[in-house]
Amino acid sequence: MKISEQDIKTVASLSRLRIREEEAPDVLFQLNKILNYVENLQAIDTTNIEPTTYALPMQNVFRADVVKPSLDRELALSTAPLQEDGYFKVPRVLEQA
Repeated sequence: MKISEQDIKTVASLSRLRIREEEAPDVLFQLNKILNYVENLQAIDTTNIEPTTYALPMQNVFRADVVKPSLDRELALSTAPLQEDGYFKVPRVLEQA
């Protein structure tokens, strides 16, 4: 599939790209080269190839989510410089609008 300079101007206009007149031949050459490559890929016989989502086998690398006892609240708050109502108290970072 070959494209023309007019095709480039149309696509550039639709996509709001500025392509200067002196750049048009280079862009035309590069796009035609890309399209030729895609045509070559389309010519490959893939009849016995199953579609894949990933090139490599996927496996879950996360550990199992197991409930375990957590740190006691009083022990955690014992080293806090400031605490209020059983929570860590920190300086306000964002102001209310």
